[in-house]
Formats: sequence, C-alpha cells, structure tokens
Amino acid sequence: MGAFLQQYKIMLYARRYFLSGLLVWLPIWVTILVINFLVGILNSTMLLLPKEYQPDALLGVHIPGIGVIITLLVIFFTGLLAANLVGSKLVDLWDSFVGKIPLVRTIHAGVKQVLETLFSPGGQSFRKVLLIEYPRQGAWTIAFQTGDVVGEIEQAGGGEPMVSLYVPTTPNPTSGFLLMIPRRQVIELNMTVDQALKFVISLGVMQPNHHIQKTMK
Repeated sequence: MGAFLQQYKIMLYARRYFLSGLLVWLPIWVTILVINFLVGILNSTMLLLPKEYQPDALLGVHIPGIGVIITLLVIFFTGLLAANLVGSKLVDLWDSFVGKIPLVRTIHAGVKQVLETLFSPGGQSFRKVLLIEYPRQGAWTIAFQTGDVVGEIEQAGGGEPMVSLYVPTTPNPTSGFLLMIPRRQVIELNMTVDQALKFVISLGVMQPNHHIQKTMK
C-alpha cells in the first residue's frame, strides 16, 4: 500500500510539473506560430515583384524580414500620400478605373467597404460583444455585432429590428458564421472585444471579470 501511495504521489508531481512546463512553452509556441504566419504573409508580397527587382536579387544576399520592413514602409507611405489632396485624387482615379472592370469592381468595392466600416472610428462593427442562443435554445455563445439588418432581409424576417452577428469558432476566431437574428434575442455584454477574443481563444478558460447586462437589447 505504501509503495502504491508513493507511486501515486510521484505521478501527481510529474503531472504538475508537466502542466507547469506546458503553460510556459505552449503560449511561446503559439505566439511564434502566429508571428511566423504574419511574417510569411508580409514577406510573400515581395513575390509580386519581378524576380530581378526582389530584395534578394537587388541586395545580392538574403536578409530575413526585409520583405516585412519594405511592406510596412510601403503601407505607411501609401497612407501618407493618400491623406493629402493630391493622393486622394489619385486614389479616386484608381477607384474609378477599377470600378469599370467587371467582377474586379465587385470584389474591390466589397473589400473596401468592409475595411472602411471596420476601421472607421465611429463605426459599430466589432465594437459590441453579444451573447446569443446558438446553435440551439438553451446553448449560449459569444458573438460580435457587425451591423444592423435593413431592407429586404429585414422585411423577410417579419419586419422587426434585426442585427447581423459574427460568431467565431474556437480556438481560431478568424473563422466563424454570419447570423442575422432579431435584436430582442440579443444580450449585450459588458466586456471588451479583446476580453471576448481571449475567452474564445482560451476555450473559455480565461473568464472576463464583468457581469452580463440582463436587459435584452
């Protein structure tokens, strides 16, 4: 019996030490994966250039991360140019040119409208964290409000006020579902988007320290 208890204690200690080590290394590993993914995307923009004009060919040596730096600089100076009068005129001309190309204009206009909505200081998209019953009654999930539903969809839903929501999957919130439900079935939560994302990514382990507003919106 004594030998069994000793082995059980050893197993408990080993489990505790393993979990402690996992809590140290797993966040580091996930962070490295995410950063590596983002760096890979930024670096891949250099592949759009002809091979002879790519940084490696011009410099004669491979410098890790040079594509990231160049891409960030291009984005910054593009924004700097677009913010002045001459730059805004050029952007308008480009939008007008793209707007005449079938299919391309649809994609370009849609993406631009979404980005302008998301990054607009006064916009409401992804500013509110909501609680809804999904995928069935009695089961609840976190959602982000993306806007108000108007027009034909609202009329088809009975004419009552509706909201469009994004329901993220866990632990990867970049994929999810678009839902449109009556506003009266939505509960607005008193938490930030950052807290909600941590809750989703951590599989519900990181509980936000806020109370739910019980009033249905």
